[in-house]
Amino acid sequence: MAREQQIVIKESILNNNCPECFNQELKLTFFQKHLISRFYHKTTNEVSQEIRCNKCGSLIYPVQWTKDIERSFDYFQKMISPEPRSLRFSRLTYGLLVFLLVLIGALSYLYYAGYLTAWL
Repeated sequence: MAREQQIVIKESILNNNCPECFNQELKLTFFQKHLISRFYHKTTNEVSQEIRCNKCGSLIYPVQWTKDIERSFDYFQKMISPEPRSLRFSRLTYGLLVFLLVLIGALSYLYYAGYLTAWL
């Protein structure tokens, strides 16, 4: 089963006020979703974001955003460049593929050589 992992693309410090404690220590983080399995590593186009106050530790949801926070968010969103969507196979996948090809080749050789005709 593939496990989901959020990889940080970009972190930025915002100079806007926190709606909870009115401090100016906000951190905007963009994440990209990766699916990691034993057989493959898949990068998706899905990008998520999080704004967190460094002082009170509260997560700032989009409902609580002020116009200043929205403008800053739009600016930093234009600056991110996520990895392109991709699928990479692991060494285990390639090893199993080579093993299956060798097994099929050996069985077909034994069949055409006449060693397996008595069994089939």
